[in-house]
Amino acid sequence: MSQAADPHAPVFRHDWSVAEIRAIHDLPLLDLVYRAAAVHRAHNDPSDVQRASLLSIKTGACPEDCGYCSQSAHHKGTGLPRQRLMPVETVLAEAAAAKANGATRFCMGAAWRSPRDGAEFDSVLDMVRGVRGLGMEACVTLGMLTTSQAERLAEAGLTAYNHNLDTGPDYYDKIVSTRTYEDRLNTLDRVREAGIGVCCGGIIGLGEGVGDRVAMLQVLANHAPHPESVPINALAAVPGTPLGDTATPVDPFDMVRMCATARIVMPKARVRLSAGRKALSREAQALCFLAGANSIFYGERLLTTANNEADSDAALLQDLGIRVAEPVLAAAE
Repeated sequence: MSQAADPHAPVFRHDWSVAEIRAIHDLPLLDLVYRAAAVHRAHNDPSDVQRASLLSIKTGACPEDCGYCSQSAHHKGTGLPRQRLMPVETVLAEAAAAKANGATRFCMGAAWRSPRDGAEFDSVLDMVRGVRGLGMEACVTLGMLTTSQAERLAEAGLTAYNHNLDTGPDYYDKIVSTRTYEDRLNTLDRVREAGIGVCCGGIIGLGEGVGDRVAMLQVLANHAPHPESVPINALAAVPGTPLGDTATPVDPFDMVRMCATARIVMPKARVRLSAGRKALSREAQALCFLAGANSIFYGERLLTTANNEADSDAALLQDLGIRVAEPVLAAAE
């Protein structure tokens, strides 16, 4: 069998079928983890896990209706207070504190459908320049971008742009109605064309099936090059959102499966163990690292939801013999 036809081969491909990825995802768990660990060690340093910090620089009143999000203006029962765009100096102070605590990547999120050109977007550009001036990777998530906005972010030195797909294309309209899957893909194309790294993953636990999870991974893995960064999130259910009271907690093994499958089909991406990690035991997190996850967000909050404490993360990484990654964006294939 040729390498290109072998769904388990640790090679770079951009022509995966859903059936191939489903066959990988559904392997017996320990076989899956073993294969993912082999791919991970062939292409990455297994002792290298990057710590990233995430800050909500503009919170609430978002016109999008994402069914999981506390920041949507459509969901009145979340009780989340609106916060206008933070001052540049405040954001950079937060970035400096994150760096002092071991973060090498600083991520900034603004609850916009898309940013407007003008003073606020100029402030975001200043934030990017300031974070890069600290010697850190800079990532932002601002919603949909125009070509000129992507180019200006690239000129400011932006390392990566986060724009998650959330789920597979067939399930997407069950979660979001105010923009299409194609809208998301178009922004990713503009980011890539501007020369910015792509940070793109999704969320499990939205009521989707395994087929939807696999379809999302197929879309990501068939991008050429692969996204440099792939966040794997479990739904952090927020009361007052459409999914807040109906979601079923995600099985930790499902997170392991997603990390492992993403690692096999995207061998050099940073697989980021992201939202929902607070619900994982130390042992479950260790299994995710073995399966190829090599980045975490640290700090007490992820935008508006709770996250693990930095001290407990540091202790876990130390106990596992994992070092903190250097701030270098790995080249994708």
